[in-house]
Amino acid sequence: MLRSGEWATYKKYLDRHRKMSPWQLQSLPQNVNDFADFEYLGNITIGTPDQSFIVVLDTGSANLWIPGPSCKANCDSKHKFDSSKSSTFVKNGQSWTIQYGSGAAAGVLGQDTVKIGATGESQLSIPKTTFGIANQISPDFKSDATDGIFGLAFTTLAVDGVVPPLINAIKQGILDQPLFSVFLEHRGTQTNVGGGVFTYGAVDTTNCGPVIGYQPLSSATYFQFKANRFRLGKYLNAKVVDVISDTGTSFLGGPSVVIDEMAKQAGATYDILGEAYIIDCDATPGPLGVTIGGHDYQIQHYNYIADVGDGTCVLTLFPMDFGGFGPTWILGDPFIRQYCNIYDLGNLRMGFAPSLQPEPKTSLKLGT
Repeated sequence: MLRSGEWATYKKYLDRHRKMSPWQLQSLPQNVNDFADFEYLGNITIGTPDQSFIVVLDTGSANLWIPGPSCKANCDSKHKFDSSKSSTFVKNGQSWTIQYGSGAAAGVLGQDTVKIGATGESQLSIPKTTFGIANQISPDFKSDATDGIFGLAFTTLAVDGVVPPLINAIKQGILDQPLFSVFLEHRGTQTNVGGGVFTYGAVDTTNCGPVIGYQPLSSATYFQFKANRFRLGKYLNAKVVDVISDTGTSFLGGPSVVIDEMAKQAGATYDILGEAYIIDCDATPGPLGVTIGGHDYQIQHYNYIADVGDGTCVLTLFPMDFGGFGPTWILGDPFIRQYCNIYDLGNLRMGFAPSLQPEPKTSLKLGT
């Protein structure tokens, strides 16, 4: 839809339908839990009555899926959606397969009411949402705390063109503003503790400072935009490239040559077996900088160094080379912990505001 020039018509529909909508909410803040700064998970429910699930809220993908009763391998510890127990379920039956950077899932589609938030809390109800019911998931997901993935990107990125839940909410006029903002906390090695807020329909002014700047999207598939001047210590790469903001990626990803140079500046060494850059847990290298729209953003060391246990710490950087296809950088959780990210779907732009979380006073090992 965005590529076919229908956005102006869509916005007129939104303005008209929003005034009529009985579901209108100005905004909904959703608390998420932090799993050792590597993963941030939130609660949703599907069906009538509610069936509860824990999902990755992922701006780097666009499909919602959760396991179904027929998912056996790797699904033992997962909550499973039982369509026979929902009075609002509508069968679809179309098959789907999704391959991620790590992990895969497959199953059939269905339609039901999806609610963002846990039962008993304030929820954002999105009727008639199409989602995936997985009958198989890869071993990557077996020991993960999540049940499934809640994609937050654009329909143009979605497998089989399925309308993502939040886009569906915007189409139905449920949100006051067609945007959401993300605040993520640094909690060190603590697991399954409160670690951030996703705010739907508004900019989070409780956990985020004044907006520094907005940057137009260069592609409305991922939340993709231009950036340049990647730097750490004495190293600088000034090339203008496409980057994406991705809540579902634990690290910062960039070209291998650039990442290697940054690791050297930080004093880290590459461990071939562990496929990670090892660094002293007490190291305090300078900030990792990036320029977006003429504004300089600096990620402090405590947001790009992580304790992985046994006294070992790693740089949360990884090399990736797409050979000219796709984004050059992924600005994952380390960037979003430093700066609240505003995903403005209505104006096709990204906004950035400083996180108001105080700088940690304890070591990486102890968290905050």
